Amino acid sequence: MIRFKSDFLEVFLAVFNKYRTIKGFSQKEVSEMVGVHESKLSRFLTFKTSNVDEQLVANIIATLDLPLREVIDGVEDDSADDFIDLVQFYKDQKLTEQRASSREDVGRPGADAKTKTHATINIGGSRQKMPFGETMTGQVKTELTLRDKLEALSPSHKAFMSDFLNLNGNDRDLMVNMGNILLSVFKQRDVKF
Repeated sequence: MIRFKSDFLEVFLAVFNKYRTIKGFSQKEVSEMVGVHESKLSRFLTFKTSNVDEQLVANIIATLDLPLREVIDGVEDDSADDFIDLVQFYKDQKLTEQRASSREDVGRPGADAKTKTHATINIGGSRQKMPFGETMTGQVKTELTLRDKLEALSPSHKAFMSDFLNLNGNDRDLMVNMGNILLSVFKQRDVKF
């Protein structure tokens, strides 16, 4: 059982309401996305339950992609790893459901026979094409979509990405250039990742 600190619920609900509002979801939409009855979610959100439902909290964090770093301080230290694993379980479950749903669309009447999308991006002064995915009728995707790749990131990766995207253009270029320098040093020293 995961142990929470006494102020966890207040902190979690503040984070939940902030991101729910930013993303424009109603409470009913969240209950449908999470897969719980609206009344259960309502009771939880209005402090009408005596205990923190760890399953519901982890499911909400995974479904709404809430930043784990904003709520993890409310989890007791000896339970933090278990809580992170539980959130990751729900994220993996959502990703599996999305992939299954994507495969059901392949071959469906009206579905594209073949779709391949690329974006041309500027990385370290050179232009590169980046694939966003491929779907062929009757076949399983051979490439992960950008969304699949983003959803597979760990919470710390997502936190870094969020911080990176909040930088101005010059600071992003600086970070990319520093990353390229580090990668070239690692390659020269034959460091394997």
